[in-house]
Amino acid sequence: MSDTRESRLIEAAERGDAEAIGSLLSNGVNVDARNERGETALLAATHANDIEAAKRLIAAGADVNAKDRIQDSPYLYAGARGHLEILRLTLAHGADLKSTNRYGGTALIPASERGHVETVKTLIEAGVDVDHVNNLGWTALLEAVVLGDGGASHVQIVRLLVEAGANTRIADKEGKTALQHAKSRGFADIAKILETAKR
Repeated sequence: MSDTRESRLIEAAERGDAEAIGSLLSNGVNVDARNERGETALLAATHANDIEAAKRLIAAGADVNAKDRIQDSPYLYAGARGHLEILRLTLAHGADLKSTNRYGGTALIPASERGHVETVKTLIEAGVDVDHVNNLGWTALLEAVVLGDGGASHVQIVRLLVEAGANTRIADKEGKTALQHAKSRGFADIAKILETAKR
């Protein structure tokens, strides 16, 4: 990065130095400057789950959809990691609900897989497509079952997805549905929800 002030902005975001961020921005540093990994200051703040730094950067007009070299954006990363406050900030400032990560998945898919209940609820309410299929051939519902642990969080997530109208009949690339996976993994509570699903 040629401009050292721009690199200082990203470093300030990495360490959560809101004062330095404010000072650099007021001196005209580009809020969406990138480092060699293609990360903006807002993505660095999101990695650190630093809400104050993220707030300051978003207030200064930072792009919540700016992707780095591995196709992460502040919005997608906050969703995948369950960084709820930053996720809500990105949703309030133009998050692209159709944007996808390097696996071709929406933010809802990794959030479902990782058991982030409130994040899943927030993304469903925001209007993310519950039936989006990623490059692996999985929907949020399939990932919650295939990669989840069958515990209370994943049970809640499956219930949320079903209530939001997720199509339980969508099968993976091997032709197995979420219900078939739930049964083969011994996830009785999840199987029960899927068996009574209307769709």
